[in-house]
Amino acid sequence: MLSTSDLGDQTSVTAGTLFHSTNLPLVQWFLAIYLMACDKGGISALRLSKQIGVSWITAHRMLRKMRHAMADRDSIYRLSGLVEVDDAFVGGRRSGGKCGRGAEGKTPVLVAVESRGKKAGFIAMETASSVSGENIRQFVKRHLLPQQPTRTDGLVALRVLGETQQHEGRVTPAELVDEWLPWVHIAIGNLKAYLLGTYHGVTGKYLQEYLDEFVYRFNRRFWEPELPLRLLNACMEHTPVRLSAENGS
Repeated sequence: MLSTSDLGDQTSVTAGTLFHSTNLPLVQWFLAIYLMACDKGGISALRLSKQIGVSWITAHRMLRKMRHAMADRDSIYRLSGLVEVDDAFVGGRRSGGKCGRGAEGKTPVLVAVESRGKKAGFIAMETASSVSGENIRQFVKRHLLPQQPTRTDGLVALRVLGETQQHEGRVTPAELVDEWLPWVHIAIGNLKAYLLGTYHGVTGKYLQEYLDEFVYRFNRRFWEPELPLRLLNACMEHTPVRLSAENGS
C-alpha cells in the first residue's frame, strides 16, 4: 500500500484557480456561477446570499471574484472595425447637483462600441479619474486595435484618438447625436438601467467591477445558453484572487 511519502506532494484540485483556498463547498460556487450567469440583469449579493445559504459578505466576495475573472477574459480582446467612442458619468445623483459632465459625485467612464450597421458588436468600458487626453490614450491602447475608424463627438480630449486611429470627431446637435453615435449611447443607457435595476446605483469604489460584469454579459449576449459554462471556464482558468481589506473584502 502506498504511504503519504510515496505519493509525494499533494496538490488540491482547486490550486491555481479562482477557488483556491476556498472554505465553501464547490457545489455552492457552481450554483453561484449558474445563478450569476443565468440572470440577465445580474444578481445582488443579498439575493445570492439567500439563494445559496451564505452570509452577505461571503456572497459579496464571491461576486467580486467572479467579476475579476470576467474582466480578465475580456482583457485579451481588442475592438475593431468602425468604433464609436464617448464618455459618460455614472453615480449617485446629489440633490440640487449638476447633471452630466462635471457633476459632483459621479465617476467618468470611457466607452467604446463596435458599430456593425444594424447592431452593436463588442464593447469596452473603463472608469477614469478624468476625461483627459492621457486617460483616453491608455484606454484606447488597452481596448482597440491600431488604425481603426473611430467616431466621437466634438469633445476636445477625444481628438487624441487621431494619434493611433482613423479618427473623425463631429460636433453634433442633440437631435442628431443618435444618428452619429447610435450604439455607444444605447450601451450607456443600458448600463445605467442595469446598475439602477439590479444594484440600485453603485459607488465609484466598486464601479469598475460592475462595468466588467456588464461588458462580459453584453459581449456574450448572443450565447446566453453557454454563459454558465463559459463563466465556469473563466473561473477555472483564473489565478487566485486576494481581496484586500481596504477594498471591502
